Parts: sequence; structure tokens; C-alpha cells
Amino acid sequence: MTTSILAFAFVIGILVFVHELGHFLAARRIGVRVLTFSLGFGPKLLSVRRGDTEYCLSAIPLGGYVKMAGENAEDARTGADDEFLSKSKWQRFQVLIMGPVMNLVLALVVMAIVLYQGAQVPAFDREPVIVGSVLPSSVEAAAGIQRGDRIVSVNGSPVSNWEEFSWMITPKANRQVTLGIIRNGEEKFIQFTPKGVGKYEAAEVGILPIMHPEITAVNKGEPAAQAGLEPGDVIMAAGSDRDVSRDRVIELIKSHESQPLPLDILRGGTIRQIVVTPHRTNNVVRIGATISATQVRTVKPGFLEAFKLSAERNWEWTKMIVNTLVGLFTRETSIRQLMGPVGIADVSGTAAEQGWISLFGLMAMLSLNLGLINLMPVPVLDGGHITILALEGLSRRDFSIKVKEKMLLAGFVLLVTLMATVIYNDLTRIQWIEKLMPWR
Repeated sequence: MTTSILAFAFVIGILVFVHELGHFLAARRIGVRVLTFSLGFGPKLLSVRRGDTEYCLSAIPLGGYVKMAGENAEDARTGADDEFLSKSKWQRFQVLIMGPVMNLVLALVVMAIVLYQGAQVPAFDREPVIVGSVLPSSVEAAAGIQRGDRIVSVNGSPVSNWEEFSWMITPKANRQVTLGIIRNGEEKFIQFTPKGVGKYEAAEVGILPIMHPEITAVNKGEPAAQAGLEPGDVIMAAGSDRDVSRDRVIELIKSHESQPLPLDILRGGTIRQIVVTPHRTNNVVRIGATISATQVRTVKPGFLEAFKLSAERNWEWTKMIVNTLVGLFTRETSIRQLMGPVGIADVSGTAAEQGWISLFGLMAMLSLNLGLINLMPVPVLDGGHITILALEGLSRRDFSIKVKEKMLLAGFVLLVTLMATVIYNDLTRIQWIEKLMPWR
């Protein structure tokens, strides 16, 4: 619990500070007087004044704000040049857009730092979506998906690799999904409804890729080393079985005590055959090698390449976020996919326990989320204010205070409804609270 709270405060604090800093710097650059720079809402816990600006930390840590002189039409205004509404629409647009832009930049920079550290990732995540196995009790098996099928689309949207497929299928829990597949050279369409699993109700996926086991370590003096196996070797076939799983390789090893077992090994881009003879040690038939479930690839980019990969990753995340938001309106995405402060604290704590790289990776994605959501044309959000500015520019007149108030009220009601929904989602994921909800 303590880890979750501290991780949440750290992540949200950074995201909010960077967002409001964008507004603050843009306002100061065009000569607008900033009255208040606050992290959090509500009662002020700490404050200090520097020049015209009061910098403060407020009690409710779910956002922040920058209060500018002459920001609203109902504010007391003198018409001075340092008031927000005295500036041109273009200048006001720059102030409004810089908050989301700073979050997008933060996502790019933080993810580049994470990627620059290097990581090992499954090799299959960038490979075509060819089904390696189907879980017998899964809805995919019942729908007729078979080993060897190549999935080329999800609900009409093309999919090129397993990573894309995972992102596209995960939000579809309890929603009908149509997969386009290629089987024996012919395109077919298969429909099924994935089940939601876990407290965030992600779609359960009952199909697995072709995963080639990899040798990660070899013990000296044992059969694997004697046969010439090396760490990094990828097992493409064992005996007469091709595309074998780790479990199948171990099964074959146990059944070949003191018998030669041919292995097709991928090493340095070349397939070679190595024959190993398992032996019994401490009543266990083994070859003396550690075998992982899947081949991995090492990502260790240079500084500039890390930014390129970060841009690609953020673009993929952007498409996923947009598809999820659109899916909420088309009902292709369950509202249960959304999480609020408690959910974010939970995943922040989990990421923090895994290390700073995981926590910073989460921060990058949340920053991208915050930037994109704030650009939505919903009054109260930055995107809503930008939309009002654009409409005023197109109509060549400013809207009346009453019209703006009605637009902002509608946006406020929508935002409060959304917050109530995500907080309710969070509470239902806490077991003892859910037990107090007889309707669930």
C-alpha cells in the first residue's frame, strides 16, 4: 500500500507539474501575468510567493492549475496587456496547447530513456500473427481457429504482428470480435466473444504464437556442453517435431534417456543439427541446460535510435488509445477498461516494485494518455477551450458569457460522470468493497 501511494504521488506529481509548467511558460513568454501555479486542487497546504505568482501545493492531488490574470470574461479586468483575454486568439491558443504538448514531449523523452537502457523482449512480438497453438477450452478453439492460421485483421483493421494483435484484442472483453485469417491460401472470417479476466477485465486470449525455446545457460561437462550447445541457441525442432514448445522439448529429453536426440538449432542465422544424449543425474533425466520458453531479442539502441523507437512506440500507443476511446462510443470497448486514481496507484505500485525502468515506462504511457485526453474537444479540458477559440475564429465573433457557461457546464457534467464511473470501477476491484455491493 505504501509503495502504491508513493509511486502514485511521484508519477502523478511529475505529470501534473510538467503539464502546468507548459501553460505557465507559454503564458510568461507572451507576457501574461500568472497569479497562481498550483499542484493539486482545493485548500492550499503550502505556498510561497515570487513576484506576481503564488506557487502552492494543494490538498487534492488529482491535477493542478495555472491561474492567469484576466483569464475569464467574468474576472475583474482592466484591459491591461498582461491579461490573458487581452491577447490574440493565436497567443491564447499557444498557452492552451502547451500543457498537452509538454505531456507528449515527456512521453517521448521518458520512453527514449527507458529504451536506451536496453531490454530483452520476446522475438515473436514483431512476427506475423501465425497461430502456434490454441488452448482447448478457449472461445477461439470453439470458434474454429486452428494451428497455422495467420490472423491478418481484427474487426476489419489490419494487424501485422503479435504486439499489435495484443493491443487490439485486449480491450475487446465481452465484445464480439471478427478475425480475418488466411488458411491454406484462402481468407476466412471467424467471430467469437473473448471473456474478460482479471480485475481490469482484459480480454482472455486463448491462442499462442509459435514460440521457439532458447538455450540460456549450459552446464560444463554435461551432455548439452559435450554436444556443442551454446547459450543463445534457438531450438527449431527436436526429434521429428518441428516448432516445438519448451514443454515438448523437456518431454522429449525425458523420453530419450541414454538415447541420441537430434535438435535443429538456429545460431547466427544458420540452422544446424546437434545430437545430444540425455543422461540421468539425481534421478532426473536431463541434458544440463537451462531452456527458456521463447526466443528473445535484445533491444539496445543508440541515443538517437532510442528516440526513433520511442516515437514509434508512442505512435502505436496513440493508435491504441484512440481506438479505445472510439470504442467507448461505439460500445466495442467495455467501460470496465477504464481506471481511476485507485487503479493508477495500484499499477504504479506494481511497476515500482519491478524497478524504475518499469515505473518510468508506465509514466511515459500515462503522460501520453494525459496529453491526448486533454486535447479532446470537451469543454473544461484544454481541447475544449481550443475548440471554443476555433469556433469563435470561424464565426468571427466571441460567444457570450452565457453560451460559454453552458458549454463549460456540459463539459463539467461529462467529466464528473466519467470520474464517477472510473472511481466506481476502481472500488469494484477491491474485494472487501465489492462484497458490500449486493447488485454485483
